[in-house]
Amino acid sequence: MQTGIGLDLILFGMIAAFLVLRLRSVLGRRTGFERPPQERPPGPGGAYDPRGARPVEGLPDDAPPAPAADVSRHRIPDPGSPVGQVLQRIQGVDQGFDPGRFLDGAEGAFRMIVTAFAAGDRATLHMLLSDETCAGFERAIAAREAAGEQQRTELRAVNETAIEAADLRGTIADITVRFVTDQINITTAKDGQVITGSDAVTEIVDIWTFQRDLTSADPAWKLVGTQSA
Repeated sequence: MQTGIGLDLILFGMIAAFLVLRLRSVLGRRTGFERPPQERPPGPGGAYDPRGARPVEGLPDDAPPAPAADVSRHRIPDPGSPVGQVLQRIQGVDQGFDPGRFLDGAEGAFRMIVTAFAAGDRATLHMLLSDETCAGFERAIAAREAAGEQQRTELRAVNETAIEAADLRGTIADITVRFVTDQINITTAKDGQVITGSDAVTEIVDIWTFQRDLTSADPAWKLVGTQSA
């Protein structure tokens, strides 16, 4: 019995490592597409609001696997727009950058981060978030654990991913992505009573900003800011 549990843990660990490496390789590919930069959302120094970030739990064991990326729901700024021009500048520094691949990776990061938050998986969050942003997530996890609360969140569908803004300061690039998703969110107290939410599917809009030093040997983009629309 103990041997079986050990093998399961090793298998899960291998799967998690593969997913993280796959995500890093996709987000690390450099692409440039843009849309006129808008006012930047709160960065790493901003307060983290777990409702604003919309963390979600993993789907039930019998849930179907996440669908493959659907480029038809990607929204990439016109190359002639202000944001599009910034994306081209990013591509000038990192010729491997591609906006479509970036959005594929951003969606994968969204799924992994919200799942890790719900599970209290601090190790995964540390790999995908900046230090300051990760500290905010960890504080929210600790507060939830201390209160004995449980959050059930089901990510039913990702309806749209759109590049909303882009910025390039020297070799530091920021890209802001708008996620439109269908979710079920329920928070329960220690005694099982519902605090917030319901079983109703609700459309949620989240704005996340990813950052990377384009000259870094590390290809991963990290989440540096979150807000809800």
